[in-house]
Amino acid sequence: MAYTVPVEYADARKMRTRNKRWYRAAHWPIWIWVFFLAPGPLTFDLFARGGSVGNLIWLGAVLAGTGIAALYGQLPGAEPAPYILRFTEDRPNPLYRRVCYTFAWNALLNFALLNLAGLVIAVVTGTWYMKQIYARGYTLLLVLILGLGLLGALPRVRRSTKGEGWERRYFYGTVWAVTAAQVVLLVLWKTLPRSHSTDIVKLAVYCAVLAGMGAAGAFGLLPRTRPILPGELMVAD
Repeated sequence: MAYTVPVEYADARKMRTRNKRWYRAAHWPIWIWVFFLAPGPLTFDLFARGGSVGNLIWLGAVLAGTGIAALYGQLPGAEPAPYILRFTEDRPNPLYRRVCYTFAWNALLNFALLNLAGLVIAVVTGTWYMKQIYARGYTLLLVLILGLGLLGALPRVRRSTKGEGWERRYFYGTVWAVTAAQVVLLVLWKTLPRSHSTDIVKLAVYCAVLAGMGAAGAFGLLPRTRPILPGELMVAD
């Protein structure tokens, strides 16, 4: 069968039967960041005003919770051995993976969509309403995303790992696109003067980075965005 994007074959890659300690430890900061971002308005205050005691308290709770989970192998990538070995195997998706990836989707989609809404409104009205947008919109999106995760309607959050070979590319493609766009937007926010013309520039660049990186991921040009086709035993991070 011919594919329109580059693909990988499971039997062409080396199988890993255990995760080294450095590999497990390297995944811990990822999940610290994911859960630290979960209370969106609190995170907004961190970037807007430099943080508060509430941010420190929440960070301590996240460090403790994710640290214990990582120690017991209950974080994706922090397991003593990879859970997924065969991408087409109809195997139950563990609860900890479903919870972690649901909150990861929230960290990706919620902030990206709210920032996009804030940019559009600023360009159209000439006024910034980011605080109001986060106060009113973040929880609604959070509930929606958590609901989709509960129903198993998000990639990597389904009840079975059978589609992992394709689902992982949607997740990592989103990670690349959103992370790059958010970083660029933060740089523009800090460096450009506040004016209507620069607001237009921010919106245009933000959308361009999202679209460009998203397209690169869709065509399998970014790491971990190529479909993995059935074959021999294979490991998924």
